[in-house]
Amino acid sequence: MTPAAQTKNWLGYLLCAAGATLFSTKAIFIKLAYQETVDASLMLAWRNIFAVPLFLAIGVYAVLQKRGQGVALPKPKLWLAAMATGFFGYYISSWLDFKGLEFISAQLERLVLFSYPFFVMFIGAIWWKQPLTRHGLIAAGITYLGLTIVFGLDLPEGGRSTIIGSSLVLLCALFFAIYQLMAKSYISLFGSVLFTCVTMSSAGVMLILHRYVVSGDYAASPRFLWLSFGTAIFATVIPSFLINAGLARISSQAVGMISTISPLVTIVLAVAILGEDFTIADAIGSGLVLAGVGYFTWGDMRQKAVAANAPA
Repeated sequence: MTPAAQTKNWLGYLLCAAGATLFSTKAIFIKLAYQETVDASLMLAWRNIFAVPLFLAIGVYAVLQKRGQGVALPKPKLWLAAMATGFFGYYISSWLDFKGLEFISAQLERLVLFSYPFFVMFIGAIWWKQPLTRHGLIAAGITYLGLTIVFGLDLPEGGRSTIIGSSLVLLCALFFAIYQLMAKSYISLFGSVLFTCVTMSSAGVMLILHRYVVSGDYAASPRFLWLSFGTAIFATVIPSFLINAGLARISSQAVGMISTISPLVTIVLAVAILGEDFTIADAIGSGLVLAGVGYFTWGDMRQKAVAANAPA
């Protein structure tokens, strides 16, 4: 593997890790906001009222930049396809995730949500014929053993609410996995910045309209609005660009597995800010998640190095 290729891989890993870390703050912002008003559609509406103008502005700049460089823009049907991809990844999955957080803790939400690399790996193998690797399966097993330990011991505490919330977040994970697999082919056509703007803007507008349809009431306290603003900027806009930039450099499976560091960050923040408990099971599960992510990253880079050095 050439030094340039190695740099590209490491940059992809770092971008995804940074994006996953920022994404992990989302549940904290939401749970703080829910201390005042437990309303998923209101939180989603204000999150996107703040975020969509930024995505549109950056998207327009990206289009003008491409035109100035003489780069042809994608055909109209590809724009519609990108918007449809955003529908799965950010409209449906966001609503399911925010709704799930009405019922379960921030720690449990993040752990259930990160079943999505499992969906990415196997849906990719079945639908897109992406190969399953031995190190990927081993890493997934280690990671999900850790997640299962925490999930299995925390699940009985909430009863029916835990079942409802976990089911909603699990569906969110499924739709987000579909998004990641669909996004891979379009990112190369649009570029990661423009693609992110298209998907997030289209989904964001739909979520703002969703609130209008179900209620029409956007009233909220200043504290709720500030928390919505934080969710929009630090847990949505910035990490969205980071994850898609990473996805343009490394595989969907690598993005999925590296992003499993997010539950660890959420656990730390949930304990420090929300006062949630941290048990021995959380510690064991977190250690296994770290081990799985580390092993997968090492195996993915080693496999690419072998492929790059293999004779044609």
